[in-house]
Amino acid sequence: MKIDLVEIGIGNVGSIKRCLDRLGVKYHIVGPGNPPNGKHPLILPGVGQFGAIMQALKQSDFDLCLHNLILAGTPYLGICVGLQILFDSSEESKNVSGLGLLKGKIVRFRQGKIPQIGWNLIKPLNGTSTATEYAYFVNSFYAEPQTQAIVSHTANYHVEFCAALQFNNITAVQFHPEKSAQYGAEFLRGWLHNVS
Repeated sequence: MKIDLVEIGIGNVGSIKRCLDRLGVKYHIVGPGNPPNGKHPLILPGVGQFGAIMQALKQSDFDLCLHNLILAGTPYLGICVGLQILFDSSEESKNVSGLGLLKGKIVRFRQGKIPQIGWNLIKPLNGTSTATEYAYFVNSFYAEPQTQAIVSHTANYHVEFCAALQFNNITAVQFHPEKSAQYGAEFLRGWLHNVS
């Protein structure tokens, strides 16, 4: 099993690298200067601002490369901002378009201490699992999909929000599986099993 891990010079991808190493998963770093070819599943771990991430992705038309590969069926796992950029737009960066692969928008939490930092209980939907688990979050924004059927897990931080989603070959999580201890490792193992 080999993964194409997207690294664009923004945010720390060290945690996901260490997690993949622990799981015994080989990965190849891809980015604007070294684009993927669609032969391997993609992981985009995002830490940072929506607009800055999209600007970095636009180098060498890498955003179009990702868009086309995902649209063509390449398995994709987006983490944190890697989930958010799948949508049309974000309140974090006005007039900046996302990849537009999923209809909806990214909105800011209106209550509580922002960003949400720490462990939060996530609830699986649609029979994806029978257990609720705790996962680690660092986010000020969350997705509001146009179609709620794609939401696979929710969490609550003064409002119920999309903690994870699943649509065709797209899996994306607002939490950080690489920092979510045993649950995060099992989540990644499950995804790797499904795409292998």
